[in-house]
Amino acid sequence: MKKVTIVQARMSSTRFPGKVLKDILGKPLLIRMVERLQMSKLCGKVIVALSDNPNDDPLEKLLKENEIPFFRGNENDLLERHYLCAKEEKADIVSKIPSDCPLICPKVIDKVFLAFENGTYDYYSNLHPATYPDGNDVEIFTFSALEKAFNEAKRPLEREHTTPYFWENPNLFKIGNYAWESGKDFSMSHRFTIDYKEDYDFIKCVYEALYPQKNHFDLEDILNLLESRPDIFEINQNYAGVNWYRNHLDELTTIAPNQTKKI
Repeated sequence: MKKVTIVQARMSSTRFPGKVLKDILGKPLLIRMVERLQMSKLCGKVIVALSDNPNDDPLEKLLKENEIPFFRGNENDLLERHYLCAKEEKADIVSKIPSDCPLICPKVIDKVFLAFENGTYDYYSNLHPATYPDGNDVEIFTFSALEKAFNEAKRPLEREHTTPYFWENPNLFKIGNYAWESGKDFSMSHRFTIDYKEDYDFIKCVYEALYPQKNHFDLEDILNLLESRPDIFEINQNYAGVNWYRNHLDELTTIAPNQTKKI
């Protein structure tokens, strides 16, 4: 069975424009992100899905220069973009990972994939509920489930965010979730994703501290660093717990257990 991991990327972030091109130890953040994914043993072919907006032309140029596969599609309908990309690749299994997770742990990716492959799921993630630090987002689904969602999802939120149709319709899909085996829940306290300048400063500091000694650093290495360097941990703590769910709670019919409407 052919597996592909699709990384959605764009230049026009409303909160932090051009974040995927920010420098991390001499390379754009997007390239560092792809490097992390390519360390995974189970995620399959990594493809970056860009929009068809000309603003994303610099990203296409960057990906060509680095010989990274890419696909271009609908700017606002991410469900269509993922579907057409997976269809073009003749994929059987599809993983969705956003481009704003440059600290994602390859070991976490493989754990989620292994659990998915050991079951008979249509959709599987480590997000419902989330337990890992924000920025270790892994969603996996079959192509047949993706095609069903593509054909049936109607609401703007379902089209823009690709996967809500799965987890908002558990009667239509066999759904599973991978919880952090440590028993901890750092999803609201530890922020490894990038939406704000403080996030970039945090990620840059983590790379500068760990990458020169161990370019394949993992989640445990990051957590050990933050325990010994609380000054790094505090850089983006003002945004801990802020994510897209909390920006769209009124539109969701299913709320993940660790989310709240008390914003």
